[in-house]
Amino acid sequence: MGIADDAVEIRAHGWRTLAAVHGLIDTALERALQSEHGISVVEYTVMDALNRQDGWHMRMRQLARAAALSNSATTRLVTRLEDRGLLTRILCADDRRGIYTELTSAGMDLLTRARPTHDAVLHQALDEAARSPELAPLVGALRGLTPASGEPVG
Repeated sequence: MGIADDAVEIRAHGWRTLAAVHGLIDTALERALQSEHGISVVEYTVMDALNRQDGWHMRMRQLARAAALSNSATTRLVTRLEDRGLLTRILCADDRRGIYTELTSAGMDLLTRARPTHDAVLHQALDEAARSPELAPLVGALRGLTPASGEPVG
């Protein structure tokens, strides 16, 4: 194997490791959030993204990026959450073509109840992944990240 082949293999190995950690976390979160709160990981992600915005609202395009979804998948998800009374859509006053999505008080209540579950399961899943020698370095890197709040992750 040449140097270029080694670099490709290192990147591929890194990607497989990242996918393994993501899969482990996603599966654990999905089970816990569904069974305890009746929401999916992506629904939690959308509500959490909205909650982190001033005024609890975002344009649909911003929400799609925050949730790593296509525009059409975001529209379907927002419709489902709106039907459940957790989100609402608001026309942008400045641009009639723009639509904001906003958390309702029921959505905020559900998010507040689900957040401790999410955080505990995330911590447990990272602990589990850290016990795997192949995954431990990535978990260490994740735990070393510090968000704007300055508090360590995980």
